[in-house]
Amino acid sequence: MTETSNKPRRSISYDITVIAISAALITICSWISIQIGPVPVTLQTLAVLAVLLTAGGRRGTIAIAVYLALGAVGVPVFAGFKGGPAAFVGPTGGFLVGFLVAALIFWLLEKLVFGKLMTTPSKKLIFGIVNSVIFEIVMYIVGVIWFMTVYAAQTGPVGLMTVLGWCVIPFIIPDIVKIAAASVIGSRASRFVRQ
Repeated sequence: MTETSNKPRRSISYDITVIAISAALITICSWISIQIGPVPVTLQTLAVLAVLLTAGGRRGTIAIAVYLALGAVGVPVFAGFKGGPAAFVGPTGGFLVGFLVAALIFWLLEKLVFGKLMTTPSKKLIFGIVNSVIFEIVMYIVGVIWFMTVYAAQTGPVGLMTVLGWCVIPFIIPDIVKIAAASVIGSRASRFVRQ
């Protein structure tokens, strides 16, 4: 087999390795949690953003999909060592779905917009932060809409401000810290991971 024909196989093997390690990292960080209201504070978001910024939108999105698929079939990868379909059908399941929706948008923006602008380390850091903020906003929109819909069906109607007080406001400062940390990790580590 020629050297040229070996390149795609090495690339696929490398991608699989990066995706597997990324999914494992998200899992481990999901287990580190503090319960605040109905949604736990975990290092899950930090890991998700660090994976997207380090491995890239394509690999990162696939890693998130693998992580969610493992949880969906019952592997205890979610916060509190939970797994199974019940994690998705409850009020907080939208935040898990929101990870994937936001990651797809992150990947799209990275490919079409930010990737072309990341020409220096400082620009990579700045645009990484901007894309991470967009990720958070999308994830919260999906999560809040899901929460309100499921909560209303199971318990009764609930106001938007109430849900924001439960699911968004307590997490703003921790998420700002996570975005900053993930952006620094991604800007420094991506040169070693991306090929």
